[in-house]
Amino acid sequence: MIAPDPPVTTVDRAAGSDPPPPAPAVAGPVRLPVAVAMAVAAGLALLLAFPPYGWWPLAPVGVALLAAATHRRRLRAGAGLGFLTGLALFAPLLAWTNLHTGYLPWVLLSLLQAGYLAVLGMATAWVSPLADRFPAAWPALTGVLWVGQEALRDRTPFGGFPWGRLAFGQDESPLLRLAALGGAPLVTFAVALSGGLLVAGAWWTARARRGTGGPRWWAPAAGCAAAVLLLFAGGLAVPVATTRDTASVTVAIVQGNVPRLGLDFNAQRQAVLDNHVDATIALAGEVTAGTRPRPDLVVWPENSSDIDPLRNASAGARISAAADAVGVPILVGAVLFGPERGQVRNAGLLWRPGSGPDLEQLYVKRHPVPFAEYVPLRRIARMVSDQVDRVRADFVAGTEAGVVDSGPVVLGDVICFEVAYDGLVRDTVVGGAQLLVVQTNNATFDEAEARQQLAMVRLRAVEHGRAALMASTVGVSGFVTPDGRVSDATGFNTRAVVVRQLRLTEGRTLATRVGVLPEVVLAGLAVAALAGAAVLRRRRDGRPVPGAAHPG
Repeated sequence: MIAPDPPVTTVDRAAGSDPPPPAPAVAGPVRLPVAVAMAVAAGLALLLAFPPYGWWPLAPVGVALLAAATHRRRLRAGAGLGFLTGLALFAPLLAWTNLHTGYLPWVLLSLLQAGYLAVLGMATAWVSPLADRFPAAWPALTGVLWVGQEALRDRTPFGGFPWGRLAFGQDESPLLRLAALGGAPLVTFAVALSGGLLVAGAWWTARARRGTGGPRWWAPAAGCAAAVLLLFAGGLAVPVATTRDTASVTVAIVQGNVPRLGLDFNAQRQAVLDNHVDATIALAGEVTAGTRPRPDLVVWPENSSDIDPLRNASAGARISAAADAVGVPILVGAVLFGPERGQVRNAGLLWRPGSGPDLEQLYVKRHPVPFAEYVPLRRIARMVSDQVDRVRADFVAGTEAGVVDSGPVVLGDVICFEVAYDGLVRDTVVGGAQLLVVQTNNATFDEAEARQQLAMVRLRAVEHGRAALMASTVGVSGFVTPDGRVSDATGFNTRAVVVRQLRLTEGRTLATRVGVLPEVVLAGLAVAALAGAAVLRRRRDGRPVPGAAHPG
């Protein structure tokens, strides 16, 4: 429950309470019912910025609404308002998690993610004295707090869950280009900074109108709006694809589809494998007939062979038949047993024509999904729901970056949700990847989830100046150029084969070179702001902003 901010009365002062603080330099809190409505509206605005809606200009509006709602609130009220924003954002954004697994995982994950926005709301309320003392710093404070919140959410618990980062809703925005300079954290900062400018302009304009009421009372709003426009225009000025073209490669994506969507795709393992084999053999026939260009590489998605082809001779023979027919290597998404008894691995395995599996070119997923591919704290988790036992064997995490040398091209392979993690993608480029590949299985989700994932692929392509592709069992699959443009995107829940010539690049963008440094700096500034607010509160001799005397 969100606690209201009680007024300081004459009786309070007579009882020895601290006198009210001086009038704020920026503005006082909005009324609580209005703040609640603003918090919910903030979450909905943020939601609409993401695919499949794609109304990316609403992201700064959502940031501004939450900042305004939590300004000069009690910490408890700020946390409650942030939690409301988080629920309004994550519950519908992550609705695809309940399509085939029931409501419990969706509810728990949504509540967990909303909790991080509760922390953000509390932090925003905490730094209100800094915004009062240094009004010009308010937009930057908003930006660094958002980056700090995402840095925490991306890593905790069990390795974090970065879905819903502000940067991932900007795939059509001019700010996407900033990824080439500082990756997803810099894009998030720019979005939140623009939201901070909006709310600061609104506050300052309201103050000017109540104060002097002169003919130029609208000037703060106009100035902040102009700053936001300049920020977005500056994004367009950032050069993309600063890496150098070196050669070209022709790649085919095979989207074999599954007989039925849902978790029981595992019971259809042979049919899924056959779908991908048959589609590849059909492609080989079209190449022979001259109706399709001959690819240099074929990419199959995650889970295209859930039958271990290294132990099942029949499955291996089927994949060999496809590779021999098309005459080029196939990157297969396979589930492999081992290395120890009772263990399994989610892998990208290169299968060469004539010789079969190349075990030197094998990538094992480094970040298995908790409670989906492995169950941490299984005994405790079982007390919540026995559905965790549907994960019978825990997937083992790989230890090496997904650098796969196919011969014609060096691939940077990540599997499914790994595309959301900055370091896992960057490691492949540092390791020499010329083409980014995302193997994914969206059969247990829906098209909205697939399009949200494709938006992440677009950011990664710009971030590292590499062509990229996403290969899905059911869609959406497609190619992405180093400047973030999508081509040959497939439909959902359909069989498709797309072939395209891609330009290969070498060299590194600034974002690739500096790595995690922008996030460290921005998150460090967030910590410094929290510490600075604490110092300012102490210097007021116990006279914090309204409601902060009792932060509970």
